[in-house]
Amino acid sequence: MSLPPEVTTLRLRLPLVTTAERDDMLAGRRRPEWHADYPREDDRDAVTMLRDGAGDGAGDGTDPWGPRHIVRAVDGLVVGSIGFFGPPEAVDGTPETEVGYGLVADARGHGAATEALRGLLAVTDRGGVRVRASVLPDNTASIRVLAKCGFTELRGANEDGELVMARPVPTP
Repeated sequence: MSLPPEVTTLRLRLPLVTTAERDDMLAGRRRPEWHADYPREDDRDAVTMLRDGAGDGAGDGTDPWGPRHIVRAVDGLVVGSIGFFGPPEAVDGTPETEVGYGLVADARGHGAATEALRGLLAVTDRGGVRVRASVLPDNTASIRVLAKCGFTELRGANEDGELVMARPVPTP
């Protein structure tokens, strides 16, 4: 299964991070379309997972299962990132991947994380991919986002003390 280079929702665009943008993020170079607080440390960590040359045929090296910007449609400002930690791998016979996301403080509390995650899940649902997420137990806002998006299976904690939650693939 391949993912589109950009996922759109009612209020957001989720374009893939390009290798040039990754390089700018890691080098500390700013782009005018980025919020003043973007990229956050977590965003920089996420782009280190972008696989060089793992393109979708567009020739720009973007990784369809890699990090994406969260862009507000109203003003075109990048306010966070969301993406998978790589392509799905079989877990108990079902393709599964892990998702991560985050927003600059100024963009939190307005439903953007929930909307972005639902947008990506709509695509993975069509491909029959189960998605999991890891979250610190005291991150109530993120736990609330995951609950709103159907992450109902609690798998315990990982080695970092984060709760591991999964979202079953919806049945048609």
